[in-house]
Amino acid sequence: MSENHKPKQKKEKNPVKLPDITKKVPVGPGNFWNNILSGVLLLVMVTAVYSYIVETKVTPEEVTLTQVVEQIKAGEVKEIVVRGSSLDITYNDESKTPGKAKKETDAAISQTLTNLGVTADELAKVSIDVQNPTGFAYWFTNLAPFLFPLLLLLTIIWFFSRQVKGAGMQAMSFGNSKARMIDPNDQNQKVTFKDVAGAKEAKQELEEIVDFLKNPKKFLDIGAEIPKGVMMMGAPGTGKTLLARAVAGEAGVPFFSISGSEFVEMFVGVGASRVRDLFNMAKKAAPAIIFVDEIDAVGRVRGTGIGGGNDEREQTLNQILVEMDGFEPNAKVIVMAATNRPDVLDPALLRPGRFDRRVTIDLPDRNDRKDILVVHARKKQLAEDVNLDIIAQRTPGFSGAELYSLMNEAAILAAREERKKLAQFDLIRSIEKVMLGPERKSHVLSKKERLVTAYHEVGHALVASVLPYADPVQKISIISRGRAAGYTLKLPDEDRKMHTKKEFLDDIAMTLGGYVTEEMIFGDLTTGPSNDLQVVANLARDMVTKYGMSALGPIALEGTGGRMIGGGVSEDRGYSPQVAKAIDDEVQKIIEEGKGKARDILTEYKTALDAISQKLMTVETLERPEYEELLAEQGVPINDIYRDEREAEEKMGDPSKPLE
Repeated sequence: MSENHKPKQKKEKNPVKLPDITKKVPVGPGNFWNNILSGVLLLVMVTAVYSYIVETKVTPEEVTLTQVVEQIKAGEVKEIVVRGSSLDITYNDESKTPGKAKKETDAAISQTLTNLGVTADELAKVSIDVQNPTGFAYWFTNLAPFLFPLLLLLTIIWFFSRQVKGAGMQAMSFGNSKARMIDPNDQNQKVTFKDVAGAKEAKQELEEIVDFLKNPKKFLDIGAEIPKGVMMMGAPGTGKTLLARAVAGEAGVPFFSISGSEFVEMFVGVGASRVRDLFNMAKKAAPAIIFVDEIDAVGRVRGTGIGGGNDEREQTLNQILVEMDGFEPNAKVIVMAATNRPDVLDPALLRPGRFDRRVTIDLPDRNDRKDILVVHARKKQLAEDVNLDIIAQRTPGFSGAELYSLMNEAAILAAREERKKLAQFDLIRSIEKVMLGPERKSHVLSKKERLVTAYHEVGHALVASVLPYADPVQKISIISRGRAAGYTLKLPDEDRKMHTKKEFLDDIAMTLGGYVTEEMIFGDLTTGPSNDLQVVANLARDMVTKYGMSALGPIALEGTGGRMIGGGVSEDRGYSPQVAKAIDDEVQKIIEEGKGKARDILTEYKTALDAISQKLMTVETLERPEYEELLAEQGVPINDIYRDEREAEEKMGDPSKPLE
């Protein structure tokens, strides 16, 4: 799957404006206590500043009018400020404390001083400033020392009560849904089927859902009911969420998305409350789509014995089932869900009337992979040598998410090397980085370790080239990537959905090629083949217990997963100890036969093994053309039965057409 991050904007007629009913203001207990602490600190700071101002303010000295007259006659007074009946006196000596006196209200200050014996010359030396304060200024000046602390206290009380109210509202909304809504008019988030590459069958199934949401009357008039639920199943990264968004984008309806794990809380009943709230939101905005991602988090089989009837997960699932049953035929609300574990879902969830339509999304094939790469390459500058057909061929089993990561890693590699365009070499390197991890250039091997690694990897490649049913070798390298000291990249030329017993046997022999090479050449073993042995053991056991590819015959002997006993898991294998021993014997026999097959090949072509290993020590990496050229020089045949079959079909023409 892939997404065009800038879909073309189209003007819509009469766009529907939807209220943002999902927007909530998060108020946590941590914020509440932080606000309390901030308020207390603010109160302390204001109190300290106010106390400092009061303490540093000079208190005037009370004097009488007679003393003022004497000070004027002595030439000590500089200025007299008249405020009503109050006199503020400033002296020529700035170190002297200012004075404060009272006069008669109706008499002028100059007349009062003249009556007390101050001459005109003495009065002229004093600056007299008469100020007539307003009523507001008078009252404000007198009440300010009391009003400011009171207002500050009231403000802090209001602030704290508001926070407490917000916390209380959050507690009341604990059971509300946390779904996120995508507005159909939001062009930046809108996704349509044009933005989804591959998954042709899945898109055809979902087009009926789009048609119903656009024109429900066509279905209701004929008596048809659209499926209430659509279960999208597929491997991780195949584009289930992207397809669900594309359905909403094509239909132009609100898209409510939520994860299954967001329903589950430690308190019983919260999940069921959130389910009810989510469905109520969707019904108000109908027609709409509800999308539940990873529904297996709440939709697992009930009655496992964990939690009993009060299990929160089971209560949530029961509420989902009830809500889906409660839909009317014309409710115009579609429930879509995604999971990569359909085997663990409760049967009641998948019955007709609930999630009765199941859409399986497979991994993309070669053509789909090319289309996905084309979509992801739209915003990238590609060099002339880029061939996306080759990249699609070399990425079997890649999901849409991995292909996106591949293109992004290639762009990062090019930018790191100060280049403006992506080259084919960048894309090839990004395949290995996605599959195996980044190169570990700092992980320097000793000469002995490099030699062992070279022989080990060439042993894999040589066995794979000689065996007819093994996948062709694309690349051999002794450069460390991820946890591997070296690697042999083998990929099929064509995608295969089924595998045969002969392919498995050749794959086991090829995987043991490195182990046998170390044993033959060095007479010792390292920890390098540890992962190879795990892969071989698992594959051989699956051949015996799952696929019936052994002497035990066509019988499935795989365990059922075990039973719950006393809170623990007890293995329930379903067969006797004698059969278990027979299975072990068959697994050992398959592995030994593969080991013998690899030893015979490596013994016969030991000269080629030595020559190619020495070459690999020099160049560190061998691509497929160089490797096959070395095989031809050493006289090693490449037995690829599938390539022979393709060449024969090309000579005969298209086998799907009837012969004339």
